Amino acid sequence: MKPFAIVHFFPRGTKKQYLASVATVHPAKNKLPKGQILHLAGPSKGGWTVLAIHDSKKSWLQFRDKVLMPAMKQGLKGGFKSPPEAMEVDVKTLLTA
Repeated sequence: MKPFAIVHFFPRGTKKQYLASVATVHPAKNKLPKGQILHLAGPSKGGWTVLAIHDSKKSWLQFRDKVLMPAMKQGLKGGFKSPPEAMEVDVKTLLTA
């Protein structure tokens, strides 16, 4: 499979909103959704950034369409209030230790 990354930036997003959001869309506290192989998140200038790498674009789209977007449309209690600025990355190189 060909890895695929998505970077989400939430302007004025906070750690508290992130924790509430991820608790809703991830299957368990320390478990990644099916097809996701890496999840990074943290404060960045002006907000909060999340980077996720999936094993394929197909698994990203399935997660987005079946989990993430339905949850955001219902409203994430205590979570991010608006959709993020998004950037997709067709990963060509993925190095790990």
